[in-house]
Amino acid sequence: MAAMPALFISHGSPMLALEPQRPAHQFMKTAARHWPRPAAILAVSAHWETAEPQVGATAQPDTIHDFFGFPPELYRLHYRAPGAPAVAAQVRDALAAAGIAATLDAQRGLDHGAWSPLHLIYPDADIPVLQLSIQSRRDPAHHLALGRALRALRDDGVLVFATGSLTHNLRLLDWADSGAVFPWAQDFADWMQEKLAARDDAALLDYRAQAPHAVQAHPTDEHLLPLYVALGAATPDAPAERLHTSFALGGLSMDCYLFS
Repeated sequence: MAAMPALFISHGSPMLALEPQRPAHQFMKTAARHWPRPAAILAVSAHWETAEPQVGATAQPDTIHDFFGFPPELYRLHYRAPGAPAVAAQVRDALAAAGIAATLDAQRGLDHGAWSPLHLIYPDADIPVLQLSIQSRRDPAHHLALGRALRALRDDGVLVFATGSLTHNLRLLDWADSGAVFPWAQDFADWMQEKLAARDDAALLDYRAQAPHAVQAHPTDEHLLPLYVALGAATPDAPAERLHTSFALGGLSMDCYLFS
């Protein structure tokens, strides 16, 4: 089994699954060519927040439509990938070995942070998928530690699939979709790209103090925290490769990164 990378995917709006005009949609349709086929996918989504780490151990995860006010065709989408209870136990044990207590959730389905990009990347839904929750009241260093604990799973063919958004401020978007990019969003994305390419982990962990427009880019942390899980799961000091960059609605960075 080929060793897997870790990924950070900006999943954007759930409508991305139905918007072929978006550059990010087109990227995700061919994204899997950049890495080997995994034995299982461990999705770390911004949309599953718990006080302590939980691991989805459902044999057949439901598709969670965790949004409202969208067109009916979006609610008709279902991602019927099998679950991976055995991998869930591995994840729990790997976290325990690192001193991080985690529990299994035998009911958890796949939220849109997981299934909406996977619907495009692996449309056949034939690879087992499970989720690991984030702790939105904990800091980036905690999530880096989660990722480090999971690093060895990559050698077993598990793809660490962290999914959030490189910028996420729904109050500062161009809902008219004019095509212009807000300078604050571009500046923040450029800073992140520079630090990820250099693997300046110290600066990345301190992004709220060091990154330009950090508060505008992320009023709250939850959509960036999955990035730190991917960073922790990555090979130490290996530069991140930006596989895709684009913006939606002026301020939503759709950047995607591969960590070898």
